[in-house]
Amino acid sequence: MSITPISAIEAVPPEAATELTGVQDATGTAFDQIVTHLETLNSQLVGSQQAVQQLALGNTDNLHRVMMDLEQTRLSFELALAVRNKALEAYQDLMRMQV
Repeated sequence: MSITPISAIEAVPPEAATELTGVQDATGTAFDQIVTHLETLNSQLVGSQQAVQQLALGNTDNLHRVMMDLEQTRLSFELALAVRNKALEAYQDLMRMQV
């Protein structure tokens, strides 16, 4: 029995997404900005992981730079997590309100 691999899902181009939603904003929405920040955080996480792998393999000897990148990524992740927790808490407070 052979298992076929799952093929990669291609991203929807921005112009197609605009056509689907019917919304077009030249400055970008708040949600777009949040997604952009999350993409930046993800690239930081991937970069830090690669830096640690390179250090473990002995391809780099700059421990100081790797540790600084790791700490910066950790702080960025903690900030994103704190913002998410506050937003979730605010949403839950709104849902508990009686109308």
